[in-house]
Amino acid sequence: MARRAVGKAIAAGLAGGLAGAWTMTKFQQAYSKAAEAMGKHSRNGGGEDATMKAAGKISHAILRCDLTREQRRKAGPLVHYAFGTAVGGLYGAAAEFASPVKSLSGVPFGAVLFAGADELAVPAFKLSGPAKRYPASAHIYGLASHVVYGLTTELVRRLVRRTI
Repeated sequence: MARRAVGKAIAAGLAGGLAGAWTMTKFQQAYSKAAEAMGKHSRNGGGEDATMKAAGKISHAILRCDLTREQRRKAGPLVHYAFGTAVGGLYGAAAEFASPVKSLSGVPFGAVLFAGADELAVPAFKLSGPAKRYPASAHIYGLASHVVYGLTTELVRRLVRRTI
């Protein structure tokens, strides 16, 4: 019985994480479009984002081949969705056994993920510059994006978990 519950919890979390990654992408696209309409520059200024850089590093480490810029551009979203889905699966398992994890409909989860991934891991793996190098608006954008991810992940996880 406990094994089935863990499997269901992970499956629900995976579904939530995938939906969260998709919603986060849509949020970021809408934000970028609004920023351009107001005459502001996009967040990364047309350069490579962390997922593109991660795709290049993963390809080099596993396949021993370097991706072209166009290949990294195409592979970046795969990295984003794979990471978002995997983190959602871990979240689903944690939420099954520790109720505080899913508090406030996933907002703290999204905020903690932002701090751990964007602020610490991404710079540590040299997928971006140091966090202090970016303006406050970039951090607010990142936090808001991850809150959207956390909310969506929890809402979908909860819905799927009730049905399976």
